[in-house]
Amino acid sequence: MADITFSVIETNGIQMRVAEAGAGPLVLLVHGWPESWYSWRHQIRGLADSGYRVIAPDMRGYGDTSSPAAAADYRIDILVADLVGLLDALGEEKAALIGHDWGSMVVWNAALLCPERFTGVMGMSVPYGGVGAEAPTAGWQKAMGDQFFYILYHNEEGGVAESEYDSDPRSFLSMLYASPNTPRHPPTITDPARLAGGWIGRIGQPIERPGWLSQADLDYYVDEFTRAGFRGGVNYYRNFDANWALMRDKDPVVKIPSAFLSGAADQVIQGANEQALRAMMDPVMSDLREITLLPEMGHWVQQEDPEGTNKAILSFLEELV
Repeated sequence: MADITFSVIETNGIQMRVAEAGAGPLVLLVHGWPESWYSWRHQIRGLADSGYRVIAPDMRGYGDTSSPAAAADYRIDILVADLVGLLDALGEEKAALIGHDWGSMVVWNAALLCPERFTGVMGMSVPYGGVGAEAPTAGWQKAMGDQFFYILYHNEEGGVAESEYDSDPRSFLSMLYASPNTPRHPPTITDPARLAGGWIGRIGQPIERPGWLSQADLDYYVDEFTRAGFRGGVNYYRNFDANWALMRDKDPVVKIPSAFLSGAADQVIQGANEQALRAMMDPVMSDLREITLLPEMGHWVQQEDPEGTNKAILSFLEELV
């Protein structure tokens, strides 16, 4: 990592650790859950080598960035203000935005709330389809009843979700960081009812690490979450309804240049092809450009297929110059 430098920058009342490399037009890489700046290690180098200044922060609640205790401190407008404050602190008027997983939701909303600060936006894994007609948790509760659903689990009182994850970060992260074809042991919890248990036992532990995740990679993530804990990241999920209330009366159309990238086998898109994704996204994006689906890749797409991801990102960035 000798070519990547680190600093801690004050933004929006918090201290944010950022990884940086390169010189040129600014690109902000916004990670998801449960991740860190390290999730972008292949993109930081690839984009910097292609003539960009690349910044990848630990988002609020992660790694060496401040982690406020209150769930309300993770509302979407606050997360967007963290990024805008980062631009101000760096002396940059604008940046291109790339986000993955929860980072996609942050960058879509940054494009809506502060379009004048961003030259373009690419979301990865989580597409944008506008604002729903009802509060999200109400819809999930109707759909799931008494069955386990991880987002509702994250919204339970008492911090039960982060307590489970904090008790065994290695097992939890090993369970999540896998590819669609990764062989697994049988799950230890097979009853779909929430009362049957938490999340770690519901997805079988991988029999082997996927090829894109070295032992050193996994150890780094485990060390980060052992030190920082999972509460900050879980707090993002506790603001779905607050975010919905904040955004429901605003113009839902993303007007800056936009693009979407996903693994074709990512469970988040539920098998949707480009045509289906365009049908969802075109009505709320006035300048939707590329939709890229990388064959056989899963949710951790920028780590599973760095070359394909970097190619798609650079193709989009080159259109913004």
